[in-house]
Amino acid sequence: MRGRKPKPTHLKLVEGNAGKRPLNSAEPQPTGDLYAAPEWMTASQREGWAYAIAHAPLGLLKQLDRSVLTIWVVAEDLHRESAEKIARFGLLTKSPNAGLPLQSPYLAILNKQAQIMLKAAAELGFSPSSRTRVHLDSGTEASADDSDFDNW
Repeated sequence: MRGRKPKPTHLKLVEGNAGKRPLNSAEPQPTGDLYAAPEWMTASQREGWAYAIAHAPLGLLKQLDRSVLTIWVVAEDLHRESAEKIARFGLLTKSPNAGLPLQSPYLAILNKQAQIMLKAAAELGFSPSSRTRVHLDSGTEASADDSDFDNW
């Protein structure tokens, strides 16, 4: 697909439909707030999940966003882990054969995970610029009766 990503209909309603194109009246609206982390996550990944859930605006993350949040959490965990390794071992290492200085392999991991985190963060509305495009209804509240997340 070429061009910019289409703007969600609710944003067109809030900001005005400058292009005067027909609005999508059948745009799907995800339901069910996101709570529980997947069972397979490590303890540090579960902490990252809990942090994201606790600090995201109420009602922003829906069950349909589970896979994107999972990508962000795993990337954030690997990014932190590689940053710790770089702090411990340094940016350079010696090549096994000649002993010449080489870039730490953890640096490539760190950079790749940062790219993944930024893409997922933009999709989830976690970055400052993407938050400007998110509009939540003021009446949105998390429901304790919404137990669909237990099915994951």
